[in-house]
Amino acid sequence: MAENKILDQGNPDFDWEALANDGYSKAQHAEYADKYEATLTSINEKEVIKGTVVGLTNKEAVINIGYKSEGVVPINEFRYNPDLKVGDEVVVFVESQEDKNGQLVVSHKTARMHNAWERVNDVLKSGEVITGFVKCRTKGGLIVDVFGIEAFLPGSQIDVKPIRDYDIYVGKNMEFKVVKINQEFKNVVVSHKALIEAELEEQKKQIISGLEKGQVLEGTVKNITSYGVFIDLGGVDGLIHITDLSWGRVNHPEEIVELDQKMNVVILDFDDDKKRIALGLKQLQPHPWDALDANLNVGDKVKGKVVVLADYGAFVEIAPGVEGLIHVSEMSWSQHLRTAQDFLKVGDEVEAAILTLDREERKMSLGIKQLMPDPWEAIEGRYPVESKHNAKVRNFTNFGVFVELEEGVDGLIHISDLSWQKKIKHPSEFCKVGDQMDVVVLEIDKENRRISLGHKQLEENPWDVFETIFGEGSVHQGTIIDQKDKSGIISLPYGVEGICPAKHMRKEDGSNAKVEEQLDFKVIEFNKEAKKIVVSHVRTFEEGEDKPTTSKKSAKGGSSTSKAVQEINKSSEKSTLGDLDALAALKDKMDGK
Repeated sequence: MAENKILDQGNPDFDWEALANDGYSKAQHAEYADKYEATLTSINEKEVIKGTVVGLTNKEAVINIGYKSEGVVPINEFRYNPDLKVGDEVVVFVESQEDKNGQLVVSHKTARMHNAWERVNDVLKSGEVITGFVKCRTKGGLIVDVFGIEAFLPGSQIDVKPIRDYDIYVGKNMEFKVVKINQEFKNVVVSHKALIEAELEEQKKQIISGLEKGQVLEGTVKNITSYGVFIDLGGVDGLIHITDLSWGRVNHPEEIVELDQKMNVVILDFDDDKKRIALGLKQLQPHPWDALDANLNVGDKVKGKVVVLADYGAFVEIAPGVEGLIHVSEMSWSQHLRTAQDFLKVGDEVEAAILTLDREERKMSLGIKQLMPDPWEAIEGRYPVESKHNAKVRNFTNFGVFVELEEGVDGLIHISDLSWQKKIKHPSEFCKVGDQMDVVVLEIDKENRRISLGHKQLEENPWDVFETIFGEGSVHQGTIIDQKDKSGIISLPYGVEGICPAKHMRKEDGSNAKVEEQLDFKVIEFNKEAKKIVVSHVRTFEEGEDKPTTSKKSAKGGSSTSKAVQEINKSSEKSTLGDLDALAALKDKMDGK
């Protein structure tokens, strides 16, 4: 134990340098150490240096950077360079000068990334064109390997024209320009379109400088919209508006052209800067109106298809690019307001007559009703005066009722011809639209297409009978039902009303008659045309005569008429105007005598 303790403590006086004496002095040792250090490369951690490949295995590459030990790099960091061989010079990033095993730690991938970022930033500033490898497709574009950095190529930056298939670029080397770098997220955006645009700019200047209206150029369909087609003229875009695609009607440009189609177009117009170019396609074809049959004239029949409908009419295409308008008023002989949709629909095949034809203005109007018989041609034969018919109420005016006898034939019943008895202020009091009404033809004006009709004429005029009953001087019992302007409204037999002036309302005792009193009244005025009867109570007692039922003065039919009237008065004191049969019978009896 004691000896071990002495060995552990050691001998402080032992001369270790003498033990290691190899024949060199301390000065020589220092000199040779400096020379050895000079043969080694001075390196710092976290920096990029160049090295040489001195060994290759299936898994590793040995890199000599002139340091006291070599660096080892996984072979997969050289996948981009399958031709790597011993002796090649490569860059590595010094991660650590010495790990726990005394081994130098380097990385080729990190060195490439470090150099790549410096290079990419330099390229962004200089605008240099670089080459990259398209690795794969991603959402909205492609992933490109540039100096070992994965950069993003947006779909809109692949080409000047829209690209629909990104996959055709995968696995190819392409030239790019760096257009954007996000230092914070280490993102790089590149563009291939920028290179093409630069090349096209010169072509564009040459094309624009030579543009002239009417010039025909070849172009490629670049894009199709609902309002027109964009044409690539070789770096310059022009628009063919949908109306300039074809002389005929076009619902959508896709009916005429397709993407990438090559075609000739004509320059119609452009702005001062020549940035907006209007192109035409139909202008390269002769106008269809120029090829229209020269023998076609007004009155001829043509066939066509309805291509457009509006409330006021329909446009019919009788040949590609040649259209005629059928106004709604030319679709039917009827005068009632309607829309074209009531008669036709888009796509209908129709036959029509040419009404007007203007080849210079390239306008044509057509009619359908002209191919149908005009209902007014033989109107007198179908609707002679005094003939009776059934008609449908179409509409009202303040002065009468318009009824339809048949399609295209309307007639008017004046408000005064609606009823013999009723005083009608507006026709809507008498009937309503859609009602069926019996009418009689009163008058025909064929030239102006007018028919006057009557409704009351279907019945005998009751005032012809009243004239024999309520003659002047005849006395009748009546009831005062109202007073207006001090005059009394008197209810007489058969529902007839009379007017009793205020001064004729006085009774025999000197008092004035009142409403609801029942008294005798003498007729002092009878006006058949105005349907007016004026009566007096005063005259029944002031003349001092007995109160005859009918005065001699008013009895048209003599004594027999007076007796007949007396009988009617006795038996029908409470009759109303509805008892026209009794009145008619009475008139026949009197006319017979």
